[in-house]
Amino acid sequence: MSILIIAEAGVNHNGSLELAKKMALAAKNAGADIVKYQTAVPEQVVSKFAEKAAYQKQATGAGESQLEMVRRIHFGFEAHRELKEYCDSIGIQYLSTPFDLDSIAFLKTLDMPLWKIPSGEITNLPYLEQVAAVKKPVLLSTGMSNLAEIEDALTVLEDGGCEDVTLLHCNTEYPTPMEDANLLAMQDLYQQFALPVGFSDHTLGIEADIAAAALGACVIEKHFTLDKTMDGPDHKASLEPDELAAMVRAVRNVEKALGDGHKHVTDSEAKNKPIARKSIVARRPIAAGETFTAENLTTKRPGDGISPMRWHEVLGRKAKRAFGEDEKIEL
Repeated sequence: MSILIIAEAGVNHNGSLELAKKMALAAKNAGADIVKYQTAVPEQVVSKFAEKAAYQKQATGAGESQLEMVRRIHFGFEAHRELKEYCDSIGIQYLSTPFDLDSIAFLKTLDMPLWKIPSGEITNLPYLEQVAAVKKPVLLSTGMSNLAEIEDALTVLEDGGCEDVTLLHCNTEYPTPMEDANLLAMQDLYQQFALPVGFSDHTLGIEADIAAAALGACVIEKHFTLDKTMDGPDHKASLEPDELAAMVRAVRNVEKALGDGHKHVTDSEAKNKPIARKSIVARRPIAAGETFTAENLTTKRPGDGISPMRWHEVLGRKAKRAFGEDEKIEL
């Protein structure tokens, strides 16, 4: 199965439905399988006392509260319905992460085939129960989580009837320092839970995504934007469309390069065997009846004669005819 590539538009549309549609088209043109957004009723997600994260303050300033920021960069349910219809019309799968119970209830009406639980909700039991009740495949991001918290969330999902979960290794810092990406943790997640594992990436650039593909990620999620210089909390840690396209190409090439896991001669290289390998040939002219020795034999290309692996079998035999220099030996 191909690696599922999710272009995370998130809230990089800055609350503009038209910009969100442009992002859907850009994601499709870049080769992504899914474009993902965020659905929220701000007042149900953020209290009036919640502060912005440090990266949010750096990107958007400290003058507004987190609630004010969230209100500004989200749009309503009906806009999401229109956005899904647009995604369907251009041939890219729509996905949105709910951040509250009303958003879960709304997204159920869109009949999404796949659901995404963000890292911040992994300890939100009523939220997990509602997502589990949808009984659709789930991507569970694990940023900021330890193994015990992941196990607890999986138990809630399983008890609620959600039987298809993919764990996404994630670091919830924007951008994530490379030294904190910890890609090998994907293997730990697989060993601990025996579930499919992917990577939700917040590092800069595309190197970590390429490495994740090589390490066996079945899903790769990456934030993107139409312009990194736009106002908003996530733009600077996102890829622009040409970078997203480069990431998709790189991941697809890695996917091809991984192969089937079995060592064998490929069709492309088989034709080069006689060119690159060697045969046993006469080092100098050899007379009929002369004994083959290490002094009158050597190995040279092409490899369409007697294999050098039969060297000791040939030594000591008598030449049945005369051989000129470089002529392939025959027994």
